[in-house]
Amino acid sequence: MSVIQGILLGILQGVAEFLPISSSGHLQIAQKLFGLEEIPLLFDVFLHLATLLAVCIFFWKKIWELLKCLGRWISKKDNKNPPQEEDILCGTDKAGRRTIIALIISTVITGVIGIITSKLIPQMPLKVVCIGFLITAALLIISKILNDKNEKIVLQKQEGVSVKQSVLIGFMQGVGTLPGISRSGSTISGALFGKLDRKAAGEYSFLVSIPAILGAFLLELKDLGEVSETIGAVPVIAGCISAFITGFLALFGLMKLIKHGKLAWFSAYLIPAGILGLIFL
Repeated sequence: MSVIQGILLGILQGVAEFLPISSSGHLQIAQKLFGLEEIPLLFDVFLHLATLLAVCIFFWKKIWELLKCLGRWISKKDNKNPPQEEDILCGTDKAGRRTIIALIISTVITGVIGIITSKLIPQMPLKVVCIGFLITAALLIISKILNDKNEKIVLQKQEGVSVKQSVLIGFMQGVGTLPGISRSGSTISGALFGKLDRKAAGEYSFLVSIPAILGAFLLELKDLGEVSETIGAVPVIAGCISAFITGFLALFGLMKLIKHGKLAWFSAYLIPAGILGLIFL
């Protein structure tokens, strides 16, 4: 792999990781077009780690609030700061505790599914990836329709993420480990299916990606030597830097689209991309 190819794959990862269009699916197709068919899965995970860093920096305040809530929960201390009722995930200590429990539940469910899908991913043909694009498009459209209906109903203000919502989101994130099915698209759709607020759905989707990506990295760490031999350090580093920069910028745009309920727009890209892929790949 050349440095230029590493940078291009990193840019693709940075954009596709956060936009609901499936980074893993696009990376698999791009590697095929570049003639890079023997790339270890760990390379993709390295790029995911770079975008994970972007998530941690972008949501550092939210992460810090949850960590402080966890600390008070363990030490049994009271929160001396006034509650922020508009913050569903951690505006109060009750909300923070429920969100922490939800993150654990979602992660466990995703982990179980991810272990199974990790054995299937290397064997999946590109046509399956294209079908995944179509599935993602359907999820985005359905979640848009259901969310619009929910907005017309006066829903009770909730604190944190419920167990039911965490189970659904964890399952959807597990499904999102399959190439062609967007992780962000599936988790946000799952959150909206569970009637979670749009802004909270977007934030929770990326918070729950942190343990999922770290877990995937640990599972593929055995291929570290293979990455060094087949790719080289420089293309990996170049890819990670470009993935971090483009991913951080993509997050700004995506959070605005989530807030305004515009994720279904991406189905206008995914549907023709999936159909064309089925025809030509």
